[in-house]
Amino acid sequence: MRKASSIHYEFDGRHQGISHGGIGLIHLLARKTGLLKEIDEHIELLKPHLPYHESDHIANVAYNILAGGTCLQDIDLQRNGNAWLTALGAQTINRR
Repeated sequence: MRKASSIHYEFDGRHQGISHGGIGLIHLLARKTGLLKEIDEHIELLKPHLPYHESDHIANVAYNILAGGTCLQDIDLQRNGNAWLTALGAQTINRR
């Protein structure tokens, strides 16, 4: 049996983690397969697309469910988490 003696961990305070760390991979899969583009091309929910598209709203609900969310309020909890937004490559929206 081998020992993993060369493994070490460093924490510098800049890294974040979330319990649903695979969400970034799911989002990448949805983008790379063209799913998000297909949603935008075939579903019309919004008149202006500023700054969001249909796929943003649909993916938001789907990702909430995949992360164990059970209601729309759970989306707001995720949306306020920097690690969640970073995993999805999203920007923070400042509310006034």
